[in-house]
Amino acid sequence: MGQPGQSYERDERWIAVDAYSLSHLHPKTSTSPSAEALEYALINSEKNGLPDIAVSPSQGKFLMIQAKILKAKNILEVGTLGGYSTIWLANASPDVKVISVEVNEHHAEVARANIAKSGVEDRVQVRLGPGIEVLPQIAEEVKQGKRGKFQLVFIDADKENNWNYVDAAIGMSEPGACIIVDNVVRKGSLALGNTQDPRVEGARKVVENIGRDERLDAVVIQTVGEKNYDGFLIAVVK
Repeated sequence: MGQPGQSYERDERWIAVDAYSLSHLHPKTSTSPSAEALEYALINSEKNGLPDIAVSPSQGKFLMIQAKILKAKNILEVGTLGGYSTIWLANASPDVKVISVEVNEHHAEVARANIAKSGVEDRVQVRLGPGIEVLPQIAEEVKQGKRGKFQLVFIDADKENNWNYVDAAIGMSEPGACIIVDNVVRKGSLALGNTQDPRVEGARKVVENIGRDERLDAVVIQTVGEKNYDGFLIAVVK
């Protein structure tokens, strides 16, 4: 999954494996979310000028499978973009509820349109504002019992605030909940010190802080595919 300022590293083998496996494991007929809904979200996002930094189809399916494994009823997403990953998450079950936080008003508008087109708008709330401001609001709603604690949190926003988002999410999550932080490997830059790239430093900070935090147990998984060489951190709330 590329980011602004980060060039894609592509390999035809990675792309071919993604295409082959998804064609069998998420065929275009009788699947949810539908191929039409997913394609519309990508095309509409591109048409409206959104950057091509959404998760790949296989990564979206991975998120949905994680939600199914956890039997998640309440999901928090930080970084909506065009709602592509949101649509995958919202299709985990008919009674799942997803709240997704997006800082950019235009992106939020496009995401809402894409989500409505996919038919899951009744399961999704897109909350506008910076994550560091909106997450405390959501935490207060959880504390007051206005919404349930989360079983799954997906963080794919400004990398500089990775740790702040994780730290905020822990208190809103049930024991056994899963927190996934995307784009932490960054073509291997995670292992390099003093990169002068705030996104890499944000990735290093979240890995190092979680390693010291007794509330979490985590691992980093490196990935390749149609959207670059990168990887994600997956943590379990103790």
